[in-house]
Amino acid sequence: MKKIKDNWGYIVSLILLIIFIIWMIFDYTKKKNILQEYSKNFFYMDTYINVRIYSNNSKKANEALNEIDKIYSDYHKLVDRYNKYDNIKNIYYINNNDSDSEYLEIDSRLYDLIEYGLNAYKETNGLININMGELIDIWKTYREKESGVPSTEELMSANIDINRIKISSNKILNNHPNIDLGALAKGYVSEIVSEYLESVGFDKYLINAGGNVIVGNHYGDGEYKIGIEDPTDSNGIYEIIKGNNICITTSGDYQRYYDYNGVRYHHIIDPNTLYPSNYVKSVTVITKDGALGDMLSTALFLMSVDEGKEFIKKYDNVEAVWYTTDNETIKSEGFDKYEQKWCSINCCIISFFINFNCIY
Repeated sequence: MKKIKDNWGYIVSLILLIIFIIWMIFDYTKKKNILQEYSKNFFYMDTYINVRIYSNNSKKANEALNEIDKIYSDYHKLVDRYNKYDNIKNIYYINNNDSDSEYLEIDSRLYDLIEYGLNAYKETNGLININMGELIDIWKTYREKESGVPSTEELMSANIDINRIKISSNKILNNHPNIDLGALAKGYVSEIVSEYLESVGFDKYLINAGGNVIVGNHYGDGEYKIGIEDPTDSNGIYEIIKGNNICITTSGDYQRYYDYNGVRYHHIIDPNTLYPSNYVKSVTVITKDGALGDMLSTALFLMSVDEGKEFIKKYDNVEAVWYTTDNETIKSEGFDKYEQKWCSINCCIISFFINFNCIY
């Protein structure tokens, strides 16, 4: 009888041990498959940038974040028109070159971005003009002292002729342009970062580059919710966009501006009038490509709403929402498929704000 009891005790112990081992294996597998968030903040191109990767491979995720840091850093130096760097032929090098060379050899990455800018000029009928550096600097001077408005003569003195920029085979004509890539660079580079993440096996990520937002697949089973800042209330949101694998880009008059004699003068300059555009307070564009989104958000900001609604019809998978000077919202025809019908105030409690967007 005692022997049976001893055997029974052994059997129970064995069963409990097996159950424990199975539980440990299940728990390990569960933990292994849980996606962790790996995040890094940057400050490049005068913009706070946050990148989040959702993965269960910490080594690979951190390596990717370091590579992304390098990508943004490299382009930051390439598009910088106020500073020179050792062994880097950047925008400053082009704009301030006093050599006798007819053509200047430049970095192939910068060449591609300038070429993209020249194509954007054609695509937008001149609204995106990357040779507006001189004009932008005039307005920047007044914005920094927060007083006065440049005279018509002063504005007309700025040479914004796009034909001063001629490129061929990784070379640019040494014609003393004044290139500024601010209307394109953030979206263009963030798209490169997105493509890099996809190429190394990450499909769940979030990139927020000062209102240029790109999201991959959601880290859970749902969709990202992106809140668009109310142009009249920096603590409020007026629209919620939902979706995965989309880009959301906002241009507005409430980021860099000064008020003078009751008029707001912001940083988005219309090349036709030489003054800040006053069609709308903001426009947000939804695309499948970050570079295209950056170009379109600026271009639409420089058009009337009716012109903008017509303009985006030539693009696939592009929608937009405008916040007018009358504090009304106008949406493109297919915008409702991205629209979150309601969102409680808690959405901003469980998310984070970087410039324009509330994301969770």
